[in-house]
Amino acid sequence: MKSSGFINYGKQWITQSDIDEVVSVLTSDYLTQGPAVSAFEKVICEYTGAAYCVSVSNATAALHIAVKALEIEKGKEGITSPNSFVASSNCFVYNELKPVFADIDKKTLNIDPAEIEKRITRKTKVIIPVHFAGRSCEMVAIKEIADKNALYLIEDAAHAIGSNYADGSKVGNCKYSDMTVFSFHPVKTITTGEGGAITTNNRELYERLLLLRSHGITKDPEMLDTNPGPWHYEMQVCGYNYRLTDIQSALGISQMKRLDEFKKRRNEIIDQYKSSLAGLDWLRTPLKDDTDSCFHLYVVQIDFENLGKSRSDIMDELKKNNIGTQVHYIPIHTQPYYIKNYGYKWGDYPLAENYYNKALSLPLYPLMSDDDVVHVIRCVKELKN
Repeated sequence: MKSSGFINYGKQWITQSDIDEVVSVLTSDYLTQGPAVSAFEKVICEYTGAAYCVSVSNATAALHIAVKALEIEKGKEGITSPNSFVASSNCFVYNELKPVFADIDKKTLNIDPAEIEKRITRKTKVIIPVHFAGRSCEMVAIKEIADKNALYLIEDAAHAIGSNYADGSKVGNCKYSDMTVFSFHPVKTITTGEGGAITTNNRELYERLLLLRSHGITKDPEMLDTNPGPWHYEMQVCGYNYRLTDIQSALGISQMKRLDEFKKRRNEIIDQYKSSLAGLDWLRTPLKDDTDSCFHLYVVQIDFENLGKSRSDIMDELKKNNIGTQVHYIPIHTQPYYIKNYGYKWGDYPLAENYYNKALSLPLYPLMSDDDVVHVIRCVKELKN
């Protein structure tokens, strides 16, 4: 196969079957909250094994209302990883909780359970472990910590649909948590354009999430305070307009049919990277995974001093060769907002910071051809020249 042109770090794969599913909704009676939404949620439940699913407009919205549904008193604290996108901790800010970080394990790049324990105070109420790059966190250990301290657990699985836990079960089944959040952005494993979802096994949380997703409004006769007629609805909490549409859900249903195919191809590409790049003395490949992950990212760590080039130099050089790269992530606690408002600073979480200073994400998406992968490998190796 020949190179497909510019090779992005991540990219969706849309086929005619996806297009046909979307067109079928466009020619139906429903475009927004119709039957495709509940059908998509059912598919996610069937795949993960969770009892309930609430689809939303994006994963940031999912995190927001997942925390909101816990009804935690303002001023309490939540713990998450500094090695993530800002949404993982912003959801605490949205709910007037203090964001607290726990450093990462330098091998897995996930939040370290021992570091979580160190950060727990009498104000701590919730933990959000992030399954970075698709690798599941040590959920058995984290759940033990949460249970011992009577804390809620929300899994940020924005990277991890299709991944498994160490016990072989699917991420998102909520056996270790109160809720799990997924993302369906175009660079993720499956896409709905924009979109997200929350899974849970708790009926009460599920009903709160449904309210919060749609303005806090219900027409369910069993939930109404009064019911003067069929037109009646009630706003019972102050919710949001975080709904996913039928158009997006149709795409999601179609994409879910190919999730295992996507996972297989992602792992084939990772195997090629691993075998070809493992011998470079200035580059560290990700730790071999033993939990059957569906990887969203392929992040290498580069000794820029040994290489004699800066990260910017390398990104520019690869871009000239039609290869897109990215950095995942700038540690959240070093963002100006968190420095100004919470007093965080460089040096607070040295393992996350050390990882960031070396990190570079190489292209990884199932539409990559074998020639694309070979091209990336060749150009990475030539960086030393």
